Amino acid sequence: MTPVSLPKIQPYPLPTADEVPIGRVSWRPDASRAALLVHDVQRYFLAPYAGAPVPEMTANIAALVAVARERGVPVFYTAQPGRQDAADRGLLTEFWGAGIGGVIDDDPRAADIIPELAPAPGDTVLTKWRYSAFQRSAFADQLADAGRDQLLITGVYAHIGCQATAVEAFMRDVRPFLVNDAVADFSRERHDQACEYVAQRCGVVTTTADALAALTATTTEQIPAGAPR
Repeated sequence: MTPVSLPKIQPYPLPTADEVPIGRVSWRPDASRAALLVHDVQRYFLAPYAGAPVPEMTANIAALVAVARERGVPVFYTAQPGRQDAADRGLLTEFWGAGIGGVIDDDPRAADIIPELAPAPGDTVLTKWRYSAFQRSAFADQLADAGRDQLLITGVYAHIGCQATAVEAFMRDVRPFLVNDAVADFSRERHDQACEYVAQRCGVVTTTADALAALTATTTEQIPAGAPR
C-alpha cells in the first residue's frame, strides 16, 4: 500500500469560547510555571489548508508568543528536518510517505517555520522526530531546568502531534493546556475530537483569550497540598 500524504484541508471555523469541552480539572496557566509550545508551524504542514482556520490560528499564536516573551515564559518550537534518512524517519514513512523530504527539491523552504511566527533569539527550536515533541529531544530536561511544569500547546495538527505531546506531558507530570483556537487540524471534526480527548484524559482545553488573561494575571494558581506540580 502506498502511504497517504497530507490531505487537502477544507476551510472550517475555529471553535468559540462557548464550545470549549468541559474538563475534569480546573488548572489555570501561570506565567511563572508555564512554557509555550508552537508545534510544527512549517510551510509544508500549513500548505494543505485552503484558508481558515490558518490565518486566525496564526494571529492567536502570535499573540500568545508576544505575551510569553514579555512575561518571561519560555517559548519552544518544533520543526521536522527537511531531509531525513530512513532510520531517522522510521515508521512515519509507512504512514505519511517521505514527508517534508519528499517535496524539498520543489520547495526548498518547505521545512521553514512560517515568517509570521518565526522564532526569536532566546526561543528554543526542537528538532521533531516523532508525533510527541518529547521524543528524541531534550524537551523534558529543558522544561525541568527552567522550572516549568505547565505547557501551553499551539500549532498543527491537533489530533496528531499536539495531542500526542499533551498526553506525554501529562505522563511526565507536566500539566498540558491545549489552546483550542490556536491549533488547527484536518477538519473541524478532528479538531473537536482532539479537544475532547485532552479535556477528558490528560489536560485542560482553553482559549487564547483565557490563556492571555491567565499569563498576565498578578495572582498565581493555588495548588492544593500534595497535588503534583
